Amino acid sequence: MKVLIVLTSHDRLGDTGHKTGFWLEELAAPYYALKQAGAQITLASPKGGRPPLDPKSNEPDFQTDETRRFEADPEAMGALAQTVRLADVKAEDFDAVFYPGGHGPLWDLAEDSHSIALIEDFLAAQKPVALVCHAPGVLRHARKPDGQPLVEGRKVTGFTNSEEAAVELTDVVPFLVEDELKAKGGQFSSGPDWHPHVVRDGLLITGQNPASSAATAQALTQALQAA
Repeated sequence: MKVLIVLTSHDRLGDTGHKTGFWLEELAAPYYALKQAGAQITLASPKGGRPPLDPKSNEPDFQTDETRRFEADPEAMGALAQTVRLADVKAEDFDAVFYPGGHGPLWDLAEDSHSIALIEDFLAAQKPVALVCHAPGVLRHARKPDGQPLVEGRKVTGFTNSEEAAVELTDVVPFLVEDELKAKGGQFSSGPDWHPHVVRDGLLITGQNPASSAATAQALTQALQAA
């Protein structure tokens, strides 16, 4: 079982002067959930090499057992330091793909032609696609074979407007995940802010927030085991 994990290469939080990137828990929790299920994991990013970590995600309040384990894991940190370029990966070489969030993906992966094509290729090949927190926003330009938005008529979730408001970035991000998924015809649902909420619609699996990371990965492993 081979799983691709796609991370952002974007490190600037709009015009705020602050840094962003991927959210550590949203990589670490799925990484170990997938490892435990026997997956071989490859990390990729648009630029390759070490992707930027959102520094806030490594503050004490946001650290978890999995994030501490990841940072103490030479194999995991080695893979993170040498992510492959997204343009060099193909859906045919993997059984599934997982997208961690963080705010970074809203700027680069959401607009990245390689990412868009990859998501479309995975689903066309009947392979599961899982995305958590802000990462469901990268579905905004993906399309079905008939040209309609990929999320149209599909059950989805992602970082909510109220969660974005709570972190005071509503006016900083290029778009709001909840609004965008709804605008593209997605049947958006959410649980209470900051609590786990995962939605599976066939081979498309989405999680609402960082707390949903492990459960989203577990839903992905179940989809793989059922295939």
